[in-house]
Parts: sequence; C-alpha cells; structure tokens
Amino acid sequence: MASADEERRLSAAEVKTLPQNQTSGASDMAHIVLTFDNNKLASALYGQFDENLARLEQKLGVDIRSRGNQLTIKGSASAAEQARRALDNLYGILQKGTDIGQSDVDGAVRMAVAADDQLTLPTLERKGKVSAAQISTRKKTIYARSLNQDAYMRALERSELVFGIGPAGTGKTYLAVAHAAMLLERGMVERIILSRPAVEAGERLGFLPGDMKEKVDPYLRPLYDALYDMMPADKVERAIAAEVIEIAPLAFMRGRTLAHAAVILDEAQNTTPMQMKMFLTRLGENSRMIVTGDPTQIDLPPSTKSGLVEALRVLDGVAGAVTVRFNDVDVVRHPLVAEIVRAYDRDAKLSRGLGAEN
Repeated sequence: MASADEERRLSAAEVKTLPQNQTSGASDMAHIVLTFDNNKLASALYGQFDENLARLEQKLGVDIRSRGNQLTIKGSASAAEQARRALDNLYGILQKGTDIGQSDVDGAVRMAVAADDQLTLPTLERKGKVSAAQISTRKKTIYARSLNQDAYMRALERSELVFGIGPAGTGKTYLAVAHAAMLLERGMVERIILSRPAVEAGERLGFLPGDMKEKVDPYLRPLYDALYDMMPADKVERAIAAEVIEIAPLAFMRGRTLAHAAVILDEAQNTTPMQMKMFLTRLGENSRMIVTGDPTQIDLPPSTKSGLVEALRVLDGVAGAVTVRFNDVDVVRHPLVAEIVRAYDRDAKLSRGLGAEN
C-alpha cells in the first residue's frame, strides 16, 4: 500500500511511457512524459534557464524537453528511468517546501543510479521509487545525496555507536552534527557534546591565548559551522552558555560518563589508541556516539598508531557498533574535490605497489 507521501507525489506527476518505433538501434530506447500539477514547483524543478534539466542531461546522457508543466525524457531505457526517478525525488523535496540546487540534482542522480542494483536499508526493499533518508531540524531538512549517505543517516537513526569513515567532502561530520541537532530539538537527548583532538595538520600554531573554549575553538570550527547551519545562531549561543551544547576537549574527557547526550568525535584518525578507548568507554545511558575520521589523513607523529584505525579493527563484528565507509563517489563538495580524492588514492596505491616491489 502506498504511503501518504507516495500518493501525493503520484497525483502530482502523471507518468506516461510511449512506445518507440522498433527500428534498428531503437528497441532499447524509452520516451517518458511527466506532467506536474503545480506550475510553480515545476519551474523550480527545471531551474533557472532549465539548468537543472541540463545537468540531468549531462549526467545521464538523456534528452529532456520542457513544455509548460510537462517534461519529455528520451534516452536509453535505463537512463530515462533514472532521470524519471531523479526528477520524482527532486519534485518531492520541493513539495515539502525545501529549495533545490545543483548539488541536490547531483545527489538525486547518484541515488537514482544506485536504485537499479542496490537495496534500501533497513527494510531491504528494492528502490523502484527513490526515497532518500532525511534529517529534519526547524531550520532545514537534509536529504541523502548518495547511497552511503543514505546508509549513514539510517545507521544514525538506529544505532548507538556509528563510525563514519571516508575522505573530505562526503558529509560525514555535517550529517553527524545535523543528526545531533535533530535529537536535541526532539528532546531525545538533553545535550550535545562536541570533541576533536587538538592536533595541527602539519603545522605548529604556537601558544593560543584565551580561556579553554577560545583555545579549542579553532580546532572545532567545522563542527560549529555545521551547528549554525542547523540551528538559529541565537539558540546556539544560548545553548553553549547553558552548557546544553558543550565543547569538550578530548584530553579532558577522562573519568566522565556521558549520559542522555549526542556525542561527536571528529577527526578521530588523530587520536591515539589510549585516547580512543577512553572516549568510547564514556558512552552512558540513552546516549548516541558518532565518530568520524579519514584514515588517509593522519597527522600524528610517524611512530604513533591511530586510535581510529585500531578501533575499527578491534570493534569489527561487535553488535551495536556500525561502520559506514564513504569513498570518492560520495563527495558532495565541488566536483573537483572528488577528482582530487581519486588522484591521491591512485598515487597511494601506486606507491604501495612500488614499495612491495622494492
């Protein structure tokens, strides 16, 4: 039985698949017509000067023509269906009152392509209709833009300890903070605790003036940025003043029990094994713990093992601990970031290969 959201969407967009002439080379081609019942939303879906449709054409290799509130999609059967799924997903986002941009289009494409051969967590229902996981706060709603983001957001919903592992730009920290803000707004936790090891990325910053908060703020700025994106600035400031949102330097966490809290450890690859064990054992009653990091960007001294790498090995198979691994396909920043990640991965593999030969 269709959900209420699905029923609304089905009534909003009429889909027709027209037969093609069975000439040579045309048997695998599809011709799909979509009709939207809201002209304003249809215009937002197309984008300024149809830029969203142009991006779909570029990504999927289809031809999309608009005529008022009607779209015609032509292309291979699989690509045309992927375009339909992506458009359906984006139109559903617009129906919920959220604006879309080119990054949302890219995410919808990734999800639509993945729907062909992937299963949806946790129900394991095949994705005939794309239904991306979402995180909603009073300020904004975030939708999964890749299959691994979808798995990560669902893992955050159902697990008390989640590791988000992968390269920069995949959204692992941003989504963790968004989920924590949502839990706080819904009263599911009483506070948010943000932590990060104070390790410089290859630099020595010297003495930092001010109190403890001012000393660690530079290291926690990415967490702050995500927090301000989820919650109004005045509420964030009041929550920090009331210690509902707490800045907890990792070195000062020993001996505490973190109950009724959403606890985030960012840049965990720069923890030592002792620090990581200490942090993980702080988990208290009715708390959620999220650990994010990128094992390829360790800034510890060469002789020091990464606590994150060790924890992933030690906790492999432990019930209740879920690990979601991101890769270059999940990068949602500038497209060039994904290419940079791939280039460094290729170079690292090449270096390991040369090392093995020597």
